[in-house]
Amino acid sequence: MSSLFGILIAVVVIGVGMVLKGTPLSALNNAAAFLIIFGGTVATIMIAFPFSEFKKIPKLLKIALLQTKAPTKVEQIAILVRCAEIAKKEGLLALEDIALEAKDPFFKKGLELIIDGNDGEFIEEVLLDEVDAMGQRHKVGAHIFTQAGTYAPTLGVLGAVIGLVSALVNLNDIEKIGHSISAAFIATLLGIFSGYVLWHPIANKLKRLSKREQELKLLTIEGLLAVYKGVIPKMLETKLMVYLPPKERVKYEMTSKERANEKVA
Repeated sequence: MSSLFGILIAVVVIGVGMVLKGTPLSALNNAAAFLIIFGGTVATIMIAFPFSEFKKIPKLLKIALLQTKAPTKVEQIAILVRCAEIAKKEGLLALEDIALEAKDPFFKKGLELIIDGNDGEFIEEVLLDEVDAMGQRHKVGAHIFTQAGTYAPTLGVLGAVIGLVSALVNLNDIEKIGHSISAAFIATLLGIFSGYVLWHPIANKLKRLSKREQELKLLTIEGLLAVYKGVIPKMLETKLMVYLPPKERVKYEMTSKERANEKVA
């Protein structure tokens, strides 16, 4: 949601800034400028990327702007430690119930590979390959918006040139000259705004989300391999806590104590 608030703040700031500078907001009511910038950006992206990647843009926007809830590192460590406890007491096959209830496909796949009796090296190789493939897909998604952020300001210059050509064509009509020059700079404004306030920041958000997901998956792989090897739950907990920043370690320790008290009760 922070992205939506950021966009809203940017729009308000630009609007208020225009008013303070004595420019009426009605100046933005220029269909030609919007068409050149946003229509042109869509066109350039369609030229630059295959349709199979272009059609993913709505999904990528949803991910960047709404950020669907994903398991946190604290939650993932807790479930991995729980898996280690079950495996230690009842064996690896007892993890089947957790695999059936798992909502994360990656975690579920890892558990199933363990339950099926695959070799540890094979399990690690399969999961790491999946993380690498995911990273490549995410890289392409972020690159789409990086390119859009590069094209949009240039299209703003193109819109300005078109506006100035229109002004030169109508040199005998003062009113049309003023309207054409205004449209030229509105196109430049929209190009810079969409490029550096929308597309580049969205690309950066997608990169950050991808990095966070990769870190979570690497933590999951290390935890699953430890479960497979029969590492003592407490040792696994200590090992995985290195993935947490100081504040989250404190949070995890508090929740861990709460779970321990519940077991005693």
